Amino acid sequence: MRKIMILNAKGGCGKSTIATNLASYYAVENKKVVLADFDPQLSSLGWLDARNKDPNWEYPEITGLDAANKTPTVPNDTDILVMDAPARIHGKEMSNLLRRTETLLVPVLPSPVDIRAATKFIHQLMLTGRVSSKQSRIAVIANRVKENTLIYQTLLTFLNSLRIPVIACLRDSQNYIRAAEKGVGIFEMAPSAVYTDLEQWEPLLKWLKGRASRPK
Repeated sequence: MRKIMILNAKGGCGKSTIATNLASYYAVENKKVVLADFDPQLSSLGWLDARNKDPNWEYPEITGLDAANKTPTVPNDTDILVMDAPARIHGKEMSNLLRRTETLLVPVLPSPVDIRAATKFIHQLMLTGRVSSKQSRIAVIANRVKENTLIYQTLLTFLNSLRIPVIACLRDSQNYIRAAEKGVGIFEMAPSAVYTDLEQWEPLLKWLKGRASRPK
């Protein structure tokens, strides 16, 4: 079973957006996907509810688990487990959560507040046992970026200073909002409408398919 967690202690950085779109990608690829929502707000499960209520379209199946209120039991035949982690997580709670995953994706927004928060959080992550021993692999996603802005350049400078891979820069796109409203991923929308967004996901998906994203 492939275990991927989207994690950042800072709220509002787009964890649920990445988790839901990643789950939909694997579902389109005919994988048996489980989306486990550890965040008390249950945004990912809300997305899944919207997906299941659409009477006009039959989407690839994704199993949702409320992991915020009870210990999740993942079906044995699961191919891909995507985990949407809660915000404001630190210390022992974070270490316990990391035991569930082999691959960590950390979204970071281009703002001074988010960059400062990410600096502290990533430092904590690198000191946890599973990450420091390379039992869990970690990579960063620059999220909701607007190119040709000073803060975007500041974010790139910060990310390039890290000793972990920066695998994708995802733009600030209305397509993600449209997808969230319908309970779909950009991989299930008309390609002509999401061409640029699909292009930006290619490095992330390539990295996830490679050995560098998994423990040795």
